[in-house]
Amino acid sequence: MQPFDYTTLTAIRSELVKYWIPAKIEQVYQSDRFTIALALRTIKKRAWLTICWHPQAARVCISDPPPRIPDTFTFSDQLRHQFKGLALTAIEVIAPWERVLEFQFAKRPGDPILWHLYVEIMGKYSNVILTDANNQIIAPARQISSTQSSVRTIQTGQPYEGPPPLTGTLPKIDESFDRFQERVSLIPGKLQRQLLNSYRGLSPAVATEIIVAAGIDSQETTENLSSDDWGKLFIYWQKWLKTLAEEQFLPGKTFKGYTVLGWTENEPVDNVQAVVDSYYSDRINQEKFRQLHHQLQQKISNYLKKLQRKADTFRNRLEESTEADNYRQQADLLMAHLHLWQPGIKDITLNDFVTGEPIKIKLNPEKNAVQNAQSLYKNHQKLKRAKDAVIPLLDDVETEINYLQQVQTNLEQLDSYGDTGDLQTLNEIRDELIEQNYLQSDRPPTKNQDDSQPHRFTTPSGYQLWVGRNNRQNDILTFRTANDYDLWFHTQEIPGSHVLLRLEPGAVPQEADLQFAADLTAYYSQARESDIVPVIYTKPKNVYKPKGAKPGMTIYKQETVIWGRPQLALKSKSL
Repeated sequence: MQPFDYTTLTAIRSELVKYWIPAKIEQVYQSDRFTIALALRTIKKRAWLTICWHPQAARVCISDPPPRIPDTFTFSDQLRHQFKGLALTAIEVIAPWERVLEFQFAKRPGDPILWHLYVEIMGKYSNVILTDANNQIIAPARQISSTQSSVRTIQTGQPYEGPPPLTGTLPKIDESFDRFQERVSLIPGKLQRQLLNSYRGLSPAVATEIIVAAGIDSQETTENLSSDDWGKLFIYWQKWLKTLAEEQFLPGKTFKGYTVLGWTENEPVDNVQAVVDSYYSDRINQEKFRQLHHQLQQKISNYLKKLQRKADTFRNRLEESTEADNYRQQADLLMAHLHLWQPGIKDITLNDFVTGEPIKIKLNPEKNAVQNAQSLYKNHQKLKRAKDAVIPLLDDVETEINYLQQVQTNLEQLDSYGDTGDLQTLNEIRDELIEQNYLQSDRPPTKNQDDSQPHRFTTPSGYQLWVGRNNRQNDILTFRTANDYDLWFHTQEIPGSHVLLRLEPGAVPQEADLQFAADLTAYYSQARESDIVPVIYTKPKNVYKPKGAKPGMTIYKQETVIWGRPQLALKSKSL
C-alpha cells in the first residue's frame, strides 16, 4: 500500500488551510477503533474530515459521511465534549519534514487556543492525541506505556512531546548539484534505494516518480548513470522541493496508486482530498472484505460439517428403523408356530407366510416362545417410534443445510472485491447470519442508507435481468420488486440466486431472452462449474415463502423447466 508520505501530507494540509480554515465543529463521530470524523462547516459549505491512525492506512482528508451506526467509543466522546461550540482555527506542521499535524481549536478565529489535536502519521506508530492549551495530554487514541516503548510513552496527564527528531540528512533546495550527486552516488547501488538512504522525508513513491519523470529506468543503478541522467535527476529533485515550498500540486490517479506531483502518467483529479480518500478507502475496504469473507466462509463450512454429521446420524437411525417390519414379521411367525418351540433353543427357522422362504429367528434361550415374540414386538414398536421421531429432525437438519448451502453459494460468487457494493453485500450476509444466530457480534448490524444492489444485465431483446447477490436481495427481488408481468428464475433444487426478468405489460420474451436468463441463473448457482443445469421459471405470484422460512428460502408451483448453460454465461455477462 502506498504510504501517506510527507509530500501528500503537505498537499492535504495546503488544501485544508485554503478551503476549511476557519470551520465550525458540528459533530464528532468514530466509526471504528482507528477512525474519527469531524463535521466541518464554513460559511459556504459543509464536509467531513476523516482522521485515521490505521497502521497501514493512516491519513487525513476530506471524505464521505461516516456510516450510520452507533458510536460507542470513549475517545470520540471526549472529543465531542471538548470541541462542542468550537472552531478549527489553524492546522500547522509541528516541525519541518515531520508527518505530524497540529489542529488548533478556539471559540473563534483570533481567540486563545483551547485545545490541540496532534495527528501523527507514522505507519504502525500512528496516533491521534488531544491536549489542552498547556499541551498536557487529555486523551490519546492509543496510550503507549513504558512496556510498549522505551523511546516514547504517551499517557493521559503527561506533557505532549513530539516524536523523536529525524536523523540523517534532510532535503534542502539550496543544496548544490555536486553535493547532491556525491551524496547519492557515494555507495553504488540501485538509484531509488540510494536516494532513500541518502535523505530523510522522501518516500519510495516520490523517489520513483522523480526517477521516472527524469527519463531514467526505475531499476537503474547509480554507477550506470550518465552526466545527462544526473542533470535531469537533479532538475526534478529541485522541482519536487520547489513544489513543496510553493504548495503547487497536481493530484491524479496512477496505475498503482496516486500522485500529488503529476509528473508521470496519471488520470488528473480536481483535488488531493478526493484521490487520497478514494485510494485509502478502497484499500481498507479490500482488507475488510478479505477478512470478513474468510471469516464467513470458515463459519459456514464448520456449521455445514457439523450438520452433515448430524444428518448422517439421523439417516443411519432411519436405516436401522427399516428393520421394524422384520421384527414384527418374525414375531408373527413365532406366535403362529408356538408348537415348534423347544426349551433352551437359541434360534428357530420358519417359512415366510407369503414367499415360503425360510427365515431364521434368533431367540433368547432363557425365555419361552411367547416372551420371545413379545420382545420382538417391543423392538418393532421401538424402531417405529424412532422412525417417527427422526424423520422431522432430519427434515429440519436438511432444511438448515439447504439454507447454509445457499449462503455458501452467495459467498463463493462474491469471491473478490470490486467496489463498495461488494463490501456492502458481504456485510448484509454477515448481518443475516447474526440475525439467524449463526454469528455473535458485540456491535449491532450495519445500517446502510441504501440496500445493496443486485447484478443487472440486458437480454438480447433489451429486457432487464436482475440477479440477487445475497438472501436479502433475493427476498427483495422476489417479494417486493417483482410485478405480475415479470418472470422469476431459479435453479431446480440447487442453491442459487433469485433471478428476475423485468417485463412491461404485454411484452413477450423471445427464446433467446429465456435462454440468456437461464444461462445466467445457472451461472449464479452452486452448479456454476457444470455444463448444463436445470432451471425453472414461473410468474412471481407462484413463488411463496413458507411460514418461518429463513431468508431466501422459497417454494414455487406452475414452473417451466429450461436448461441453463453456465459456461456460455461467462461470454455474455458484464458485471
